Amino acid sequence: MEGTTDDAVAVPIVEETKQRFDKLHSVSMDKGFHSKDNQVKLKEIVNVVVIPRKGRLNAVDRASESEAGFVRLRQQHSAVESAINALEQHGLDVCPDHGIVGFKRYVALAVVARNVQRLGALLRQQEVDRIRAPYKKAA
Repeated sequence: MEGTTDDAVAVPIVEETKQRFDKLHSVSMDKGFHSKDNQVKLKEIVNVVVIPRKGRLNAVDRASESEAGFVRLRQQHSAVESAINALEQHGLDVCPDHGIVGFKRYVALAVVARNVQRLGALLRQQEVDRIRAPYKKAA
């Protein structure tokens, strides 16, 4: 996304994702991805588009953003924010490298580090489950 804005990449991102996951039926993004054009184009690609509008809402927009489906999918969007927060907690809050090349390297390494940490947690849980399995059968 170097040199571009969120609203300029929304449609290409969803098109690429739809090609990879043909059963994709909804998409949820932050306000930065909103534009009237994006809303129209994205509804042609997926059934449900959850992108809050920027600024003050009129009655029609407020009603559509208050619908149960929109609210439910918007709440699920917080899982993405949680993943971003996890990256920040594991070192991506401040980038000590300089320039765009250093920044890209730092982000890539932070993602790899988070994935290794997550895999370690999963492996640890599998080991705990394996050790506890004989005791569960006895009970």
